[in-house]
Amino acid sequence: MADEKKETKKAPKAAKKRSVKKAASKAARKVAKKPAAKAPELAPAKASEAKAAPRPSPAAPIVIRASSRYVRVAPRKARLIADQVRGLQIEKARALLQFSPRGAAQDIRKLIDSAAANAENNHDLIADEMKVAEITVDEGPTLKRFRPRALGRATPIHKRTSHIAVALSPEED
Repeated sequence: MADEKKETKKAPKAAKKRSVKKAASKAARKVAKKPAAKAPELAPAKASEAKAAPRPSPAAPIVIRASSRYVRVAPRKARLIADQVRGLQIEKARALLQFSPRGAAQDIRKLIDSAAANAENNHDLIADEMKVAEITVDEGPTLKRFRPRALGRATPIHKRTSHIAVALSPEED
């Protein structure tokens, strides 16, 4: 008999737990529904913010771009040259690159000459009156090779490549 009383006592507690869980799930559903009702109010505000974003003016300065991809020079070495050239007038940049002993200088010089030719032919601008507004050197894919070593081993060789991009703009007087 004592066992029967214990079972009957447990049964009402289990029923109470179930009813508490149901009430909690109902409350959770109500809370979940409320933000959904507020979401349409927030959406028009964001849309109006997107419309209020400033548009580029038609009198924005002209920027002439040129890029060279998969250049076989390590990005770390090319960035040393790019940092020297950034912000210089084209003539000064050409002179600096012509007499630079670094190998990456030749590649960057060719790229700047290409951007200057784009300015003359495509936009009817005078190349000598331009300056290097931006120059970026990004890492390209790495060519992985192996060199044989003693006792049948091999050591990796990483031949790094770069993606170089130049942007020229007219000098501001």
